[in-house]
Amino acid sequence: MATSIGNPLGDTRSAHVVGSRDDALLEITIGEALRQAAAKWPEADALISCAEGVRWTFAEFDARVDRLAAGLLHLGLGEGDRVAIWAPNCAAWTLLQFATARAGLIFVTFNTAYRRQELAHVLALSQARALISVKGFKDIDYAQELAQIDAPALEWRVMLDEPAPEGWLRFEDIFSADTAILDEVAPDPRDPVNIQFTSGTTGRPKGVTLSHRNILNNGAAVGVRAGLRAGDRLCIPVPLYHCFGMVMGNLACVTHGVAMVYPAPGFDPVASLRAIEGERCTHCYGVPTMFIAMLAVPDFDAYDLRSLRGGIMAGATCPVEVMRRVIDRMHMGDTTIAYGMTETSPVSTQTLPDDPLEARIETVGRVMPHLEIKIVDEAGHVVPRGVEGELCTRGYSVMSGYWNDPKATEAAIDADGFMHSGDLASIDEEGFVRITGRAKDMIIRGGENISPREIEEYLYTHPEISDVAVIGVADATFGEAVCAWIVRAPGSTLTVPDVAAYCKGQLAHFKAPSVVRFVEALPMTPSGKVQKYLMRASEKEQAQ
Repeated sequence: MATSIGNPLGDTRSAHVVGSRDDALLEITIGEALRQAAAKWPEADALISCAEGVRWTFAEFDARVDRLAAGLLHLGLGEGDRVAIWAPNCAAWTLLQFATARAGLIFVTFNTAYRRQELAHVLALSQARALISVKGFKDIDYAQELAQIDAPALEWRVMLDEPAPEGWLRFEDIFSADTAILDEVAPDPRDPVNIQFTSGTTGRPKGVTLSHRNILNNGAAVGVRAGLRAGDRLCIPVPLYHCFGMVMGNLACVTHGVAMVYPAPGFDPVASLRAIEGERCTHCYGVPTMFIAMLAVPDFDAYDLRSLRGGIMAGATCPVEVMRRVIDRMHMGDTTIAYGMTETSPVSTQTLPDDPLEARIETVGRVMPHLEIKIVDEAGHVVPRGVEGELCTRGYSVMSGYWNDPKATEAAIDADGFMHSGDLASIDEEGFVRITGRAKDMIIRGGENISPREIEEYLYTHPEISDVAVIGVADATFGEAVCAWIVRAPGSTLTVPDVAAYCKGQLAHFKAPSVVRFVEALPMTPSGKVQKYLMRASEKEQAQ
């Protein structure tokens, strides 16, 4: 995989660029990629699950995947059948990711925060024949939730925890030593291998259908730009059911000979710091809120993080001040920023470790190899460089569609094959992309268009503000007013007048928040994106 940045399509005045094609795409399956890794780095650590005490080499991991893949086929599952998982980060989760791929099955990943209604929807849509689950996670009793659902397509329920409830199979009983059955399946790289459900912040979750070729190549390309190399160790505190964990994390590791390190079942800032120190991790992934939480651990300075050199911050807008603190205090000087969406496997743009610091702080990088991106206006016309519009992506990474939802697929992917993101962005003359917000997030106050991100970036510079999100709320005079939800730093006694004073003279008066809420935490999807629709609903309720 090349690290070259790609060349403009046409001239540098057009916001339409294509990525490098210096190296060929991988035309193998995920199972084959693991087989190659086991042959190349058999004794190197492949997977370490700190909470479980699991430590497997690539050879050991590959052998376990074989036995599990064979076991799934011996159950009676056939090529193209869907196998779902509802569990937090653990070694078994990743075994299933690779075993389903090797067996020609489709791995369906469920959000750990789903409740009964969402679970019923995703089971009905995917028609999964098998579900592998834990008994519960956090405050949700999975077994009880599932017991209340009618899922006629579900033939096998497999329990990861001991003891298994009545009617469930034990996970350990599935593994089979008769792996010859694997010779009967021959998945193709273009076959669907994974269905991931969108967060469902607007409408019901849709099933993004991704192939081996989609996600294996994206994981490999992300690993190149992140600076991963054989022998490195990647701390993965992000959820595996999201592309950040299973593609940018797991698949990047396998294609580059890097150890996957899971600190805990769910994100825990202290466990993450312990894993980095104890396993001498070279890289760490996270959404901004995760890094904020790690930096806020009271005895943060007691952890030896000098083994770190880089990582990726993605999944949500990356505040400038948070990026600076990660680089300075966590020794992650090679940290890169990545941007994308599940529908594009997920990364469309990414910075490089040797990009200028300003570019790595203020942009989401340049187009990835073998992809092209364009910025279009409301009429669908490509805009000039530097002009804001909607970002669209085309290439190998674009999903085949939403599972059993052709209308939604047609609405998302245009006739030319471009996936429309709904994100506002611009491309400069050097090809760097700046995400300026969501079209629907724009605040219009008295005729002035206001970008929430601009205000968020400024408020993040206040030393007593740990996290912040900005929305527009109804205002009788101006149409909309600026509202900021703020999470104070530990020990802070920040007040509303303090915030007003900090903005005075620094932001245009119409951009300064007129409504300030201090909250314990921002409402987040488990993948780390702020749920601004919940903020808007709360503000609307309070205004009534």
